[in-house]
Amino acid sequence: MYKIAVLGDYDSIYGFATVGLDTFPVSDSESAAKQLHNLAENDYSVIYVTEKLADCIQEDIRKYSASVFPAIIQIPGVSGNTGAGVENVKKTVEQAVGSDILFGGN
Repeated sequence: MYKIAVLGDYDSIYGFATVGLDTFPVSDSESAAKQLHNLAENDYSVIYVTEKLADCIQEDIRKYSASVFPAIIQIPGVSGNTGAGVENVKKTVEQAVGSDILFGGN
């Protein structure tokens, strides 16, 4: 069975445990990269990562961009929304459908 994880600083992710998601608080990019790889290798099909943390481990996240699993989705943290999560979803949809979903471009 596949699972869902949330990776980020404690203050940003602790609430996700109340809805049944597995939370993995990390405080630095090295431990975040290790935890990301561990989750990806252990049946986590969706991994939410706070935008701030994702910015620090972009190379590690890119390793999974061509894979079906895990889907790595950026979410805002307590420090606010940078827009990176929405931009990544937009790029993925553009690649899938061949068109800009917000402006109808090529």
